[in-house]
Amino acid sequence: MPNTESAKKRLRQDEKRRLRNRIAKKVIKTYSKRTLKSASEGNLEAAEADFRFAIARLDRAGVRRILHPNTAARRKSRLTREYNALKDAAASS
Repeated sequence: MPNTESAKKRLRQDEKRRLRNRIAKKVIKTYSKRTLKSASEGNLEAAEADFRFAIARLDRAGVRRILHPNTAARRKSRLTREYNALKDAAASS
């Protein structure tokens, strides 16, 4: 338990930041999954919207250090590669 006022304040701040970061990471995971699911089902309009949102959130997380910038870039690259493969498969069928 914190003893000083500054330590108590730091604990409150850390908890707020932890919750905010968890929400941000959860949003990224949710929209990444929705992108791939929509693309695999052939719903390209919804997949495109989800893809753009997921990429924007990954960029923001990297800049704000919620994720390491290299981690954000790697996830963007992987998501883009999977999305393009599914989009091409849906377009060709």
